[in-house]
Amino acid sequence: MSQNKSFYITTTLPYVNAEPHIGFALEILQADVLARWKQWELGDGNVFFNTGTDEHGQKIFEAATRTGEKVESYVEKYAQEFKKLKEILGLSDNLRFIRTTDERHIRAAQELWHKCKKDIYKKEFEGLYCVGCERFLTQRDLVNGKCSIHNTEPQLLREKNWFFRFSKYEKELLKYLEDPKVIIPDWRRAEAINFVKEGLEDFSISRDKSRLTWGIPVPNDDTQVIYVWFDALTSYISTLGWPDEKGDFKKFWQEGHTLQLAGKDQVRFQSLMWQAMLMSAGIKNTDQVFYHGFINSGGQKMSKSLGNVINPYDMVKKYGTDATRYLLLRHVHSTEDTDVTWGRLDEWYEAGLVNGLGNLVSRIMKLAEDNIDETTDWDTHGYNFSGYTKEKLDEYREDLVMDYIWSKIAELDKKIQDKKPWETKDKKVITDLVEELGQIAYNLKSFMPKTSEKIIESIKVNKKPENLFPRQD
Repeated sequence: MSQNKSFYITTTLPYVNAEPHIGFALEILQADVLARWKQWELGDGNVFFNTGTDEHGQKIFEAATRTGEKVESYVEKYAQEFKKLKEILGLSDNLRFIRTTDERHIRAAQELWHKCKKDIYKKEFEGLYCVGCERFLTQRDLVNGKCSIHNTEPQLLREKNWFFRFSKYEKELLKYLEDPKVIIPDWRRAEAINFVKEGLEDFSISRDKSRLTWGIPVPNDDTQVIYVWFDALTSYISTLGWPDEKGDFKKFWQEGHTLQLAGKDQVRFQSLMWQAMLMSAGIKNTDQVFYHGFINSGGQKMSKSLGNVINPYDMVKKYGTDATRYLLLRHVHSTEDTDVTWGRLDEWYEAGLVNGLGNLVSRIMKLAEDNIDETTDWDTHGYNFSGYTKEKLDEYREDLVMDYIWSKIAELDKKIQDKKPWETKDKKVITDLVEELGQIAYNLKSFMPKTSEKIIESIKVNKKPENLFPRQD
């Protein structure tokens, strides 16, 4: 990564047609760890951490209609559910939140339309439309005549829309994708390159207002609203105050390192469509996009109909905030799909936290409390991040860092067994154990901030803390 003085990180903006699920909880926790890490590295005021809600489009309009609610009140209700994640998941204090119904965002989306105007044209079009994807599908998007993502039959629609000349940017996109750093992991970059090489088709960027009224009006055309993806992607810069090209936009987008996090199904939107839109508007492209895998449950995709959806609120209620962070950040692979069930969560909690970190803290701090002078002033300022932690966080592999930290926990457990300080009362051995425990706690700062703080505080006062991770009933 280039040595920029500022760092911008954003999640995708989830649709507000349902409550938050653990797939998005994973994404925002991954982003939170990196935002905290970069805050430590670059200093206060040099990290911009963004999330928000995507509130327009047919999918949301239909969901509100089914409930009998006005769409405005429907999106307001769900936007507040996503806002609550900040407290529930213990996210950074400096997290920003953008809504695509915000007036500043609406102005930005319309301005981006103006900036891309040379690549926008109107035509009548007939095609297969997937409401779930909020877009027209091509043959490569179909499996047995159904959407490959939602397994639903698309609607045949014919209407006159505005289109973006996506095909114009094939060469520029391939040049952009030559840089191995623009997409992580690299096989997603290969996927993007193959998609471009197969040929890009211009895509519709508006919808007929007679069919869909819930959207941002197209400038100078009161018959159309802006396509939800064109609208939502603009949020990555509207949150920075764009089209004002000074202030946060200049500092974090133009002069900083920009990183977007997204699910693996987002490659064409984040690394192709959005990048082509930026090229058209004359705006710097995203420096990096990191794609995570999916969370499945019991070998199947999570869905309400199957009854296997795991809600982050339920996880926090059962395990606590920092334990939830641990479970998702350590046991969900950063880039591959991971199968998660309540049974597995219980096992991971018991092994890694109750019998692992929690037990280790109790043992060491009980030894220190009983055998070390209470007035001891532990030098907690000497803690530092390990070289491995720094290396893997710069590669965005939080799961590997967590595995490394838990390997240190296992080593410390073995050291206690080998040295038997409860028998020898050897103060040098106990002091060393406390020091190593402090280093573990410090390396957990970005991952489990409250737990890290509790452990370091207990070291400072030389007292065993209350049970950090109670056993489940």
